Amino acid sequence: MMTIDTTHMCSHLQRKLFNEDGEYHSFWTAMLEDSELTAVVRSRQLHIYRNGKKVLVLAGKAAPKIIREDPICRLLHLLVNNRENQ
Repeated sequence: MMTIDTTHMCSHLQRKLFNEDGEYHSFWTAMLEDSELTAVVRSRQLHIYRNGKKVLVLAGKAAPKIIREDPICRLLHLLVNNRENQ
């Protein structure tokens, strides 16, 4: 199970990830089920790694920044597209 120190995480991002109605909550639960992913908070953002290589950066108010293509990034695309189509 992934644990991260949220002490310095942006409050907007915390709400998006951890609140059940947050736009990234299903993304967060998918991350927890993927044993190859790790995450760390840096500069109030969540930096996500697969096998030690950075794949994605999530910020509270800014758009997600995809570093390299990864299956978890495809899930994020689906969430963002669903939100835009609602």
